[in-house]
Amino acid sequence: MSNLKKYDDVFVKSFSIDKKALLKNPKYDSLKKWDSVGHMAMIAKLEDKFKIAMEMDDIIDFSSYKVGKEILKKYKIKF
Repeated sequence: MSNLKKYDDVFVKSFSIDKKALLKNPKYDSLKKWDSVGHMAMIAKLEDKFKIAMEMDDIIDFSSYKVGKEILKKYKIKF
């Protein structure tokens, strides 16, 4: 499974959205389930899926689908 597919799957499952919604670059608080609790659950799933531990600043800065991909690149995740 590609890293992009893994990343997309985490978003789709974490926020109960259709994959097509990712084309709109969802942002924090723009999705019903992307609140503070949903955010931390998504971060935990990403850390587990990619076997990383994100720094607190990156967790806080993770404000959209697109920004998240850029942050994960810092952890050597290639898309």
